[in-house]
Amino acid sequence: MSFQNTSVSTLYSGTEYTSVLGLSVLDLVLTQLLVLLYCKCLWRGLKFVVRKVTGRCELQWICYNNKPGARRTLKIESSLKCSKHELLQSAISVHPDSVEKTIDDIMSLKKINLDTNPQLGISLQACLLQIVGYRNLVVEVEKLRREPYDCENPAHEEMLVKLWKELRPDSPLSGRISKQWCEIGFQGNDPKTDFRGMGLLGLHNLLYFAEHDKATALQVLHDSLQPKHSKMSKAEWDKKKFDKAIGYSFAIVGINITDLTYSLLVSGALKTHLYNVAPEMPSLVHFQQTFCYLMQEFHRFWIEEDPCDIMEFTRVRTKFHKRILKQLKNPDMALCPHFTASDLHLVNL
Repeated sequence: MSFQNTSVSTLYSGTEYTSVLGLSVLDLVLTQLLVLLYCKCLWRGLKFVVRKVTGRCELQWICYNNKPGARRTLKIESSLKCSKHELLQSAISVHPDSVEKTIDDIMSLKKINLDTNPQLGISLQACLLQIVGYRNLVVEVEKLRREPYDCENPAHEEMLVKLWKELRPDSPLSGRISKQWCEIGFQGNDPKTDFRGMGLLGLHNLLYFAEHDKATALQVLHDSLQPKHSKMSKAEWDKKKFDKAIGYSFAIVGINITDLTYSLLVSGALKTHLYNVAPEMPSLVHFQQTFCYLMQEFHRFWIEEDPCDIMEFTRVRTKFHKRILKQLKNPDMALCPHFTASDLHLVNL
């Protein structure tokens, strides 16, 4: 009998075929597991040999061979996470006030003389402050996102009215409930309904943008309301049924870009940027500055894409998101390189 044209399912049927297929999958999983264990053991063995030969541990090699910033901090973070020592694993989640003591404990565990390696302690402390600062920033941002806008809260109302005054300084607001809110890009008469997705975080970001980079915020708002340029004749252009404005509502897009910035933060993608711009602990100001930068960049990107109308917003946003993620894969990337930990105001790029 010739098996040349016989399928596998003909040779093995029912439970027999399932058993053969199951063994193949099991073999594959076991092989991958063995390779992983082998690489892990090989890496630990290599680290042991290097330590014995050079007298330096992995943390020392990282600090001495990488400049300050994301490239160094990401490697330190990975090394601490993958360590077999509980002290090193827990170091990335200590309270900021305990960082100095944690560094001393790490030095003691690794038997490193701080007097002969003073720079190592400084470098490790800077990295650890960035790591725990990022974790704390995620918590702080999440807290703002979860806090709903409350029209009965005077502080919330004050921020909202202040946003109007910053963006429309020459136009007094006729009332708290007003169609005027649409002039700055809200969807209806009461902006509170637009903050449901991002909570107070959206309002904080919009107000920060309007206060700290007012000229840019006003320019973006102005541009979003302007007619598109077209090579068509005026008669042909007027006949077109699609939206002829640049095509988006300033406030709504600001809340949406807040969501994008938030997702980058929570996913860890923003570590590259924040570790490069914050010498020590990333703060809420860094997050807000990043939002301002992304708001400006999205505005430029929207104009470049030249969508017919707002119905293409999801497509453009998704494409923009992918571009930012690609940029952040570069460990030397800083989305807004002029920002530093001491900056209190957005630098107009």
